[in-house]
Order: sequence, then C-alpha cells, then structure tokens
Amino acid sequence: QVQLVESGGGSVQAGGSLTLSCAVSGYTYNMITWFLQAPGKEREGVAALTTGGGRTYYADSVKGRFTISRDNEQNTVSLQMNSLKPADTAIYYCAAGWASTDWYDRRWYNYWGQGTQVTVSS
Repeated sequence: QVQLVESGGGSVQAGGSLTLSCAVSGYTYNMITWFLQAPGKEREGVAALTTGGGRTYYADSVKGRFTISRDNEQNTVSLQMNSLKPADTAIYYCAAGWASTDWYDRRWYNYWGQGTQVTVSS
C-alpha cells in the first residue's frame, strides 16, 4: 500500500517562494507527480519525477520557476516553487503511479495525498 502525505502549503505574496513536501511510503510506482487543482478547474499536472532514473518533467506554466526533487534518505519528494503568481493559487496534490511521457494524465495515478492549499496574493 502506498501512502502520501503533503505538507508545506500556505499563503505568500506574488513573487515569493514556498516548498511543498510529500512523504511517500510503499514502492509500487515509477513516478511521483505534483498536481494542482484551482477552484472550478480540472486537476492538472505540474511536475513529475521518475523514481528510477530521477528524470523530471514540468508543465510549461512552471518551467524555470518550480523544481521537483527527491530525498531518498527521508523518502520525500519536494516541490520548490519560486516567483509565485496569483494564478498558482490552488490545492496541490502529490500522486504516485505508473506513467511515462504522458505523466500529466491523472488516469495513471492510483495513489493520492490529501492535498495542501497554496494561496498567492497580488
């Protein structure tokens, strides 16, 4: 059984930074991905990391601003978010599953955390 627990959300002004953390247990997956869901919108992929080779993927909207990384000792996956914009306001979820180049498709993910709120004010 895979369990994921997010932490690190909060409120920040535009241009600020936040780091989200996802504590992961279990091993039946090859990809850990951060998704966001803004009010009234579909859940969308933000950044992903393969657990084998550490390859990373990013949505165009966050390239150059967000960085996904893994701490193998702590078994956590972090999302460092810089230069935050009001449009980044959403609930952020981490998810584990079996995915490939279509890492952003939530159908590949069987395990989800409870989500953490990120609010960016202008």
